[in-house]
Amino acid sequence: TASLVATGCIMLRKCHLNTCSVGIATQDPKLREKYIGRPEDVITYFTYVAERVRWWLARLGAKTLDDIVGAVEKLQPRATSHWKAKLLDLTAVLAPPVAGPRRFAKAMPWSLDDHVDHDLIRRAEPAMLGKSVELALPIDNSKRAVGTLLSGEIARRFGARGLTDNSIRVRFTGSAGQSFGAFLAPGVTQELCGDANDYVGKGLSGGRIVVYPPASSRFQPEQNVIIGNVALYGATAGDLFACGLAGERFAVRNSGARAVIEGVGDHGCEYMTGGVVVVLGPVGRNFAAGMSGGTAYVFDQAQTLRAKTNLEMVDLESVVDESDLWLLYGLVEDHVRFTGSPLGRRVLDNWEHLVARFVKVMPIDYKRVLQARRAASRPRPGQLSVVKGPH
Repeated sequence: TASLVATGCIMLRKCHLNTCSVGIATQDPKLREKYIGRPEDVITYFTYVAERVRWWLARLGAKTLDDIVGAVEKLQPRATSHWKAKLLDLTAVLAPPVAGPRRFAKAMPWSLDDHVDHDLIRRAEPAMLGKSVELALPIDNSKRAVGTLLSGEIARRFGARGLTDNSIRVRFTGSAGQSFGAFLAPGVTQELCGDANDYVGKGLSGGRIVVYPPASSRFQPEQNVIIGNVALYGATAGDLFACGLAGERFAVRNSGARAVIEGVGDHGCEYMTGGVVVVLGPVGRNFAAGMSGGTAYVFDQAQTLRAKTNLEMVDLESVVDESDLWLLYGLVEDHVRFTGSPLGRRVLDNWEHLVARFVKVMPIDYKRVLQARRAASRPRPGQLSVVKGPH
């Protein structure tokens, strides 16, 4: 932040709106002309920081930062009369550290030798030879990026085309760690009976992810979060069906995946460039900010979508086109089939009455491109051939 201030940032707190008046956080050519920052400004700032650090080190009688690591004898509580300060016991903070290394002790354990995917790859080997495989495994939040190494193995053997649909089907039970199903390859279906942390389906590459609560749960799925933030980040293909709510930045930078979710937090469909997202419930603020491609269908029962949507790059319209209706109905139908969603079932059972509550969110420029393509593909007058029917 400080280096941005050095180049002219005045902290308007609207970096996501493309309206930065000093030309830093914007793609608007007119606003970018106002940018006055120079590399020398950043160099000067950090030079001053370094000089101030040297000044403080000299006052402490040290020459380097290494000299003061763990030097708690140079710290003392600040004298203050505030009654809350008197309740603080800083003994543990000011105690000399135990003997031993004060800095680097050992490298982080980055080894993947114990990753759950090694077992998946071994047990899914028949699928590589053309025989479908079904597995059932427990999972907990220490298991991260489940399915990613498996997908890498599939990509090495079969390339981007992957395997045929449902060649490998794994049912997990529990609470999944971050990046569940990241980069999941075509032919792999990962079901999760439970919930998942952030980055579900990150970089999804053609696989299918299904998340639903246990049948024994007594809560209403559409009122409870089932997957965390930033799901489908950078996804290029595949499907995600989640029976419950998602956190913030759902489908950010999605460029090809399809998804059905029952509500999302702030910044949903942010910077989306492709794919289809169906939201069967409420959205958070700043929905569709920077969305330049793809389509979103939102079940706007409370009629709050317009107030929550960033309308700079998208239009809101009714779902009336037959192709839209078939696509939307089919995705909700798949959502119910895979997750057993009570909300999805209610929508299908009352389709004729509820379909009018859906709103199509469409990028303005993308819509123009599609219209131009349709116009160009229509035959011109004089190009129509006459087809005679039977006599």
